[in-house]
Amino acid sequence: MRVSPLLAALAALAAVLLVPPLLSSGDSDSAGLRGLRVLVPNSPGGGYDITARTAVKAIEDSGLSSGVEVFNLPGAGGTVGLGRLVNERGNDKLLMSMGLGVVGSVYTNKSPSSLANTTPIAKLIEEPDIVVVSKDSPYTDLAGLIAAWKANPGAVPVGGGSSPGGPDHLAPMLMAKAVGLAPKDVNYVPFDGGGELLASVLGGKVAFGVSGIGEYRDQIQAGELRVLAVTSGKRIPGVDAPTLQESGVDVDFTNWRGIVAPPGITDTARDRLVKLLSDLHASGAWRGALERNGWTDAFQTGPEFGRFLAAENARVADVLRELGLA
Repeated sequence: MRVSPLLAALAALAAVLLVPPLLSSGDSDSAGLRGLRVLVPNSPGGGYDITARTAVKAIEDSGLSSGVEVFNLPGAGGTVGLGRLVNERGNDKLLMSMGLGVVGSVYTNKSPSSLANTTPIAKLIEEPDIVVVSKDSPYTDLAGLIAAWKANPGAVPVGGGSSPGGPDHLAPMLMAKAVGLAPKDVNYVPFDGGGELLASVLGGKVAFGVSGIGEYRDQIQAGELRVLAVTSGKRIPGVDAPTLQESGVDVDFTNWRGIVAPPGITDTARDRLVKLLSDLHASGAWRGALERNGWTDAFQTGPEFGRFLAAENARVADVLRELGLA
């Protein structure tokens, strides 16, 4: 039986209209997640860098997105990257890995941009800092380090993977105050991320370092670094070191990290990004990453994370003023 060209054309058109497309439309979640880039506002090897690259790998391993690019834009304690993000108003293809360090750096670097100018997406983790020395250090416990530090604070430099106002700066300043040292007497040497700090700790260029556990886990396990204390209220599983409070230093301090987007993105784009991070949070790949890195799950999204950021901003300002640093 011969089918007329007109009937054949009508049948083909009907097939196109009735059968759902195999590819999502431009407004779909999958299309909206293509071409994502994650800005890391410090050097490779630092906490923001490790968190971003770990999250992106878990996203891709879980099939939530693909081809996500991570790039570094260090400078001024994260505020160079923050300025770039804020200037990318309306760009829903850009995210930034950030945390407590950026909150403090806004004050100490007198940044014209602040986290209040960004779109909060999700808080991901909390992580204690560690007080760490090289395996060849003369300090074998925190008591010995504190005694030398109090006797001559200028001769016992402490390195941190953040600029003044960041977590690796605030933690030793709070330690100093707790043991009776004036913060202005502390010889603090800032590095742009834990990766840069590591070489100075291993080389003995600073007497001790303060940074996140996740950045140094491999060197600790290999015996290259010795942990004298952890800054959190509880010990870290798998790390043979007491808390500061157990060692007689009344400090309980925890860092955190999360993700923000530029200002001015649509509600639809924001919700799509929140869903991506929520799906990441629920994935087995991310749960495995939390365990491997010793991170504490601290997931918050959207407005809840925004309220947390506002509270942290006020808290850090108060601490810096109390320490005479703001």
